[in-house]
Amino acid sequence: MTLRQDALDTLSAYPSDQWRPRFLELFADGTDPTRPEHAGAHITASALVVSHDLDRVLLCLHGRVNVWLQLGGHCEPEDATLAAAALREATEESGLTGLVINPVPIDLDIHPVPCRYGASFHYDVRFAVLAPPGAVPVTSSESKDVAWFAPDALPTPLGSATDRLIAPGLAAAAELRAARTSYR
Repeated sequence: MTLRQDALDTLSAYPSDQWRPRFLELFADGTDPTRPEHAGAHITASALVVSHDLDRVLLCLHGRVNVWLQLGGHCEPEDATLAAAALREATEESGLTGLVINPVPIDLDIHPVPCRYGASFHYDVRFAVLAPPGAVPVTSSESKDVAWFAPDALPTPLGSATDRLIAPGLAAAAELRAARTSYR
């Protein structure tokens, strides 16, 4: 299966909301909107990393837009799925290993960006990721900072749609943690 097909399948299974029809329209012309050079708009993948204790979320102060956001970015040729792209980005941008992703998206968002491929819209598919116990992040070259925050004490300036990830992200991470604990 290609990343394009995985993205189409993932988005088709996502509950209908204000964004899903627009995401699916990207596939109508037969091109691959998972490629960042897709003219005008492309699909990105991001992850809200949740601490193993489910009491903090990891955010980065984005180097280009200077706001606190969840970790994420462009899909790469080696990404087999959108979840894999989000997990790769979370690992790269946090320096954390042992992250576990819930493969079901928690949110969709469309936002304009001054992308390195030119002005465009990022059609972001967002996932929840559970960090291992005692995870200590390291700031990557793409960020000005990366830090843990309590859900009720988020930093400013915060990305316009980042706060709406907190409740579904915590719930999805709790499901991951419960599933991992029940298999031990």
